[in-house]
Amino acid sequence: MTSTRSDWGIPAALIALSLVPAIAGIMRVAQLAGGATVTPENARFVAAPLPVLLHIPSVVVFSILGALQFSAGLRRRRHGWHRAAGRILIPCGVVAALTGLWMTCVYPWPPGDGPLLYIERLVFGSAMLLSIARSVIAIRRRDFLAHGRWMLRAYAIGLGAGTQVLTHVPWFLIMGDKPGEGARAVMMGAGWVINVAVAEWIIRRERTRARTGDVSHRAMRRVVLGMTLLIGPAVASGQSHFRRTNPPGPYAVGLRVVEQYDLSRGYRGATAAYTGNATRGTRARPIQTLVWY
Repeated sequence: MTSTRSDWGIPAALIALSLVPAIAGIMRVAQLAGGATVTPENARFVAAPLPVLLHIPSVVVFSILGALQFSAGLRRRRHGWHRAAGRILIPCGVVAALTGLWMTCVYPWPPGDGPLLYIERLVFGSAMLLSIARSVIAIRRRDFLAHGRWMLRAYAIGLGAGTQVLTHVPWFLIMGDKPGEGARAVMMGAGWVINVAVAEWIIRRERTRARTGDVSHRAMRRVVLGMTLLIGPAVASGQSHFRRTNPPGPYAVGLRVVEQYDLSRGYRGATAAYTGNATRGTRARPIQTLVWY
């Protein structure tokens, strides 16, 4: 039960983070569908509702379904879940990024927006789209590590609206009114920057663990080899108590070693985790079969 709860801790926190913008977006869609009264805040959506009607559902699905990808227990129990969810996540992420850029370039600026926020939306929207594209290229090359890292970056940017709610809370508690263009741009940018910083921290931590694990394996191999060199001669020089009691049979005994590769499963990434250099040779999972006859 403890492992199950820990598996759902991160997904639950991410879903909670995306809940406020998701509810606000759903209410916006309901207003547009029900013929809402035109106001300065929603006039641009009423005049051209298509991009926002595509943007909100895709962002909601991307945020919630992406959060479930962080459950290691779910991936272990349902082996096809990660791949099936990814086939929904990637199109939703592309639609969310494209419609976000569409609205940034086409919609008139609402009160409180300014040039700095306009540039931020262009930069982070393009970065999200680029990250998804890099993740698709990586998975087609069966570079699962790179795929996960680029999707993490895209998800961090896509979840920016949730963190932006938190960055705005201190302003409203202290000032009590709407922020100006400069303050709003700073708080909106802070939401994206915080998420991207956390994603990069997670990626660097995984790389450090992989590098440390590789060093530990090399050290262990050296210890085992040293013990074998020290103990082996003593064991070999000892008197053997093995006696063959059965006469040899008419057939010879042989051993055949078969080296193969499972091309459907990846074994190494495109780059070495401890050096960053490009991986040489095949990256398929090696299989060694010993045939005694």
